[in-house]
This record gives sequence, C-alpha cells and structure tokens, in this order.
Amino acid sequence: MNSSNPFKNLKSDLPSSIVVFFVALPLCLGIALASGAPLFSGLIAGIVGGVVVGAISKSSVGVSGPAAGLAAIVLTAIGTLGSFENFLLAVVLGGVIQFLFGILRAGVIGYYFPSSVIKGMLTGIGIIIVLKQIPHFFGYNSNPEGNFAFFKVDGENTFSEILNAINFISPGATIIALFALAILLLWSEVLNDKGKFFKLVQGPLVAVAAGIIYFISTKGSTQWGISPDLLVSVPVPEDATSFFRTV
Repeated sequence: MNSSNPFKNLKSDLPSSIVVFFVALPLCLGIALASGAPLFSGLIAGIVGGVVVGAISKSSVGVSGPAAGLAAIVLTAIGTLGSFENFLLAVVLGGVIQFLFGILRAGVIGYYFPSSVIKGMLTGIGIIIVLKQIPHFFGYNSNPEGNFAFFKVDGENTFSEILNAINFISPGATIIALFALAILLLWSEVLNDKGKFFKLVQGPLVAVAAGIIYFISTKGSTQWGISPDLLVSVPVPEDATSFFRTV
C-alpha cells in the first residue's frame, strides 16, 4: 500500500472492504455473544480494530479484528473479575504493559515460549467453540449468552447438552446452518479456483446473504421460520448518554 496515495488501490480495496464488513459484522456480534460481553461492545471493538488500528498501523499485512480464539478466555476473565467493566480495566492495563514491552524491545521474550504450547492452547479453544456451537447449529439455544464451562449449574455438561439438542431441533436454524456450511466448503474446496468472481466474492459473504434471504422469505412461518429467541438483538441507543451506557 502506498501511504502517499491511499486511493491508488481503490479498485481492489473497495470490494474487499465490503466483503470484510459483511463478514466481520456478524462475527463481531457472535464473538461478543460467546464471550459474555454486551453485543454493542462487539460492534465498537470491530470498528476500533478495523478503522482506528488500520489507520495508525504502519504494516501493510497486519490484520486486526474479532478473534474467535479468545472468546473462552474473555468469558472466563469476565466471570473471574466480577464484571465487564473490571475486564475492560484489565484489558487497558494489559495494553499499557504491552506498550511498555514494545518500547523496551521485549518482544524477544516470545521466542522462549514453545510453539507447541501456543498451538495446543488454540486447538483446545477451537474444540471448545466447535462443541459449544453444535447445539446452536440445530437451534437449541438453552443458554443464549454462551457458557464455556464443562459442567453447568443445571447439572448438564457439554456432551449431554449436545445429546439434548436432538430433542429440540429447529428446522429453520438447521437448514440455514447446513446450507451455510455447504456454501463455505464448496467455495473453499471447489469454486475458489474456478474464476476471479469466486475470489472477489468470498464464501462467508454468500453464506451470510443466504441466511438473511432465508430468514426474510420464511418470516412468519411457525415451522420453517427462525424463532425470535434465536435472533441477536442489538440495542439501539437513543442519544449520546444511552450510547455510552450501552457500551
């Protein structure tokens, strides 16, 4: 990217930004939901990560945005610290420490951590997220705020909740999940090398669009529609005061 002329690659940047926006928007909401954080904070974090960090960063390959791998850590931290506000303070303090380490050129410490530990942690978090999303895949939304604890307060555990989901299958949610999964696999394994169009229009964007179209077309149907409790409801602030209170 040429910093002296930010519009030099506008022809490529514009469609790419549109794709990233439509993919990152539900991802920000989903990660905030899984992390036990307010939904509106997910949108704010996406804006800061995409616009602010992208504007001040000097790297042409840096990627900033929602990180699904941290959802389990954030959820546990919020519960341990007692509130979302306490967690935000911890994040700010962590950022200050990281900033100081950057000034001291202390990033070399990272080389002393075995890569197997990092890969193992990320793999474990990935397995947790997959297991926790299986009930939601079938529309079983008994705990809409997300819970990564293995043993729950109701006596159930991760695997028993997956078995319980069989008795509460929502046809509409299951159809969207299967269709979106098929689109993602088809796009990445087959269509991605078939032409420039399939590289420009990414599979996640098509999957999100297909889900929106299905929801609109089946709205009002008790059998094939999406139940209101399966929808994400983002609060809409009425003024500046309510905006900051929501955040």
